[in-house]
Amino acid sequence: MDQPKSVVPKFGLETLGLRNSGDIHWNLSVPSLYEQAIRRGEGRVADGGALVVRTGVHTGRSPNDKFFVEDAATQGVIDWGKTNKAISPERYRALYNRMLAYAQRRELFARDCWAGADPAHRIGVRVLTETAWHNLFARNMFLRPRREELEGFRPDFTILNLPGFQAEPALDGTASDCAILVNFSERIVAICGTWYAGEIKKSVFTILNYLLPDKNVLPMHASANVGPKGDVAIFFGLSGTGKTTLSADPSRTLLGDDEHGWADTSLFNFEGGCYAKVIKLSREAEPEIYATTERFGTVLENVVIDPATGALDLDDGRFTENTRACYPLEFIPNASETGLAGTPENIVMLTADAFGVLPPISQLSPEQAMYHFLSGYTARVAGTEKGVTEPQATFSTCFGAPFMPRHPTVYAKMLGEKMARQHVKCWLVNTGWSGGGFGVGERMSIRHTRAMVRAALDGRLAAAAAAPDPHFGMLVPAACPDVPGEVLNPKNTWKDKKAYDVAARDVAQRFEANFRQFEGHVDGKVKQAAIRAAA
Repeated sequence: MDQPKSVVPKFGLETLGLRNSGDIHWNLSVPSLYEQAIRRGEGRVADGGALVVRTGVHTGRSPNDKFFVEDAATQGVIDWGKTNKAISPERYRALYNRMLAYAQRRELFARDCWAGADPAHRIGVRVLTETAWHNLFARNMFLRPRREELEGFRPDFTILNLPGFQAEPALDGTASDCAILVNFSERIVAICGTWYAGEIKKSVFTILNYLLPDKNVLPMHASANVGPKGDVAIFFGLSGTGKTTLSADPSRTLLGDDEHGWADTSLFNFEGGCYAKVIKLSREAEPEIYATTERFGTVLENVVIDPATGALDLDDGRFTENTRACYPLEFIPNASETGLAGTPENIVMLTADAFGVLPPISQLSPEQAMYHFLSGYTARVAGTEKGVTEPQATFSTCFGAPFMPRHPTVYAKMLGEKMARQHVKCWLVNTGWSGGGFGVGERMSIRHTRAMVRAALDGRLAAAAAAPDPHFGMLVPAACPDVPGEVLNPKNTWKDKKAYDVAARDVAQRFEANFRQFEGHVDGKVKQAAIRAAA
């Protein structure tokens, strides 16, 4: 909770190497951060009270600009490659020292917070920003220590966020003037050249993805909720698949919407807030999330605001389709007060199949679950990203490849072992298209999807008759309460059945081609569960 007065910890910024700093604002309250943001011209207050900000040219993450310091600590642990790029300690130090020089005599905002709702597995994170609104973002996004915890707070990691400083690619060896530098030996993340606040959030996630497997905790890019009987469900899914929407079920308690850890005896949220996409958000379809856009304390990124009235237009994507709302978890009425629950009974893997060929719901064996976890399939549609003019298959291993420093099979093996040991059921849910691909068919009805998910979580679908899909192999139920029978079999929704078979074979071939990179790292059972395109 916020304190009436800011709390300055006993352990300051000495270990950062920051000297000759200007005013440091420690752990300010929400009203104080609003005052600072308005005074500094960082944003505007919308009708309803949210703080609206712009992030400039970077309206999303910059995966090509993230680097890990390659040293003795990381050489045998990080899966080096296109996703996890290396930077030498010498180049890191040179760039980091210039960032420190930039920060001298500047007004800065410090925020101390926890990452991880389970005290046995949490880490202390200090976020140091050059803007008040980024500090408010961190305050919303992470877990807030009690006053007595703040006074003696000693961070495990520090994030230095200086978007106004730009790297020099020719000098620094970076891909652009933006850089996210992760140093596990010095326990520092240095971010420069981007105002997009999601880099702060995902840097903490990356840290936990690196640390937690050594404690037999599976870090997951997933939302989670708890039913009235205490049954826990995990929702994996990439952006745009419905992860936030489906986990925010009024009949279930929300643990969190994006990042969780699965320990031996607990499932816990990494965060204390939500970072939801709000483009074309509907008050009728998603009332809980919509209400947060009209609350004091919410940060809205790149949402269009009327300069005269302060009215918001959530349908306007002129700046980006990736408009975001960052708000504390307690803004959701049915959110968990602890962020902590028992181990899961069900896993839901979400995909938005723009080709319209995957079943709307199907059950996976543990080996199929490991396969789909490694695949991380969804499909982008035309208009959502620059240059995307037709549906594109996207495979992001572990449903979060940019944030996984270790080899994907490390996480997949942990998933399979935990599922088998705890007898967890797994469901693949297609929230994409039905009756044809994008431009021909229609998006799955959210009402039908909610009905299918509820039937899966309460046990009704597991008891239903089911048959394997001829193209993809997963078990498809023959019936589901409150869902028309023809919807469950995707081929039945297509007018042109031959066209369906062609499209399904095409998607199967994409799965097959993508999985070749993992075949040498998995056992025979997972290979046997892999999708093979029909001749």
